[in-house]
Amino acid sequence: MKHQQVEKSLITTYRKRIWSKFVDAVKEFELVKTGDKIAVCISGGKDSFLLAKCFAELKKHGKQNFEVKYLVMDPGYSAENMQRIKDNLALLDIDAKIFNSDIYRIVFNMEGAPCYMCARMRRGYLYNFAKELGCNKIALGHHFEDVIETSLLSMFYNGKTQTMMPKLWAKNFDNMQLIRPLYKVEESSIISFWTSHDISFINCACLFECSSTPASKKEWTDDDIGKRKEIKLLLKELKKKNANIPVNIYRSAQNVCLDALIGWEKNGTKSTFLDDYDC
Repeated sequence: MKHQQVEKSLITTYRKRIWSKFVDAVKEFELVKTGDKIAVCISGGKDSFLLAKCFAELKKHGKQNFEVKYLVMDPGYSAENMQRIKDNLALLDIDAKIFNSDIYRIVFNMEGAPCYMCARMRRGYLYNFAKELGCNKIALGHHFEDVIETSLLSMFYNGKTQTMMPKLWAKNFDNMQLIRPLYKVEESSIISFWTSHDISFINCACLFECSSTPASKKEWTDDDIGKRKEIKLLLKELKKKNANIPVNIYRSAQNVCLDALIGWEKNGTKSTFLDDYDC
């Protein structure tokens, strides 16, 4: 059976490149605890499907006693993309609950940057549905490159030094956390893993960024939907000169020297080096 081949290779052939890094993140950042009920969110892409299989293995071999629910939200996918997701769920033996939303339609009729609004609304729908199922955490499939790309995006376009956190509390949902267990897993390893099993997924189902005829929102420019792609290309070029650059970006968020920062913010309170400069 295909799903058995996938499960075996995850903890053997890809043990070092994927499984160990997944487990390391779970342990280091304390992402899973006894008594948790975790909603693993499957978007239909390679990353979220890998996350689902990792959790299935963790459930089998892990020490914590926790529950897992697999969720698929349809924000308005084409019938073809939705069928591909269902086929892969069956192929990989994942029992997922599918629920519908009309996010794509709503976002299309909104003014402003579509990516930000879409991401925010998707998160809200997922929190709501997970809460209905009694879950206290939702798990998303963001990987290593997502983390470092977010750090650079924040610096370049928001003028802030901040990163994508491995876990955080939901602002509008009591006792609900978001976790990112693939935090240390590189995208190249994920691609290699699925390629070795000859399994493909929906690549991009976004109506705006990936459609050859993205309707008539002419005010949406490349600046609205292409910043992450720009950062990906930049990192690709930088790696040609120094392969350690991505890892160093990741480490920089863990080696912050407050003595050499002009200003910082914690819990909404801003401070500067001048606050205790003459003390």
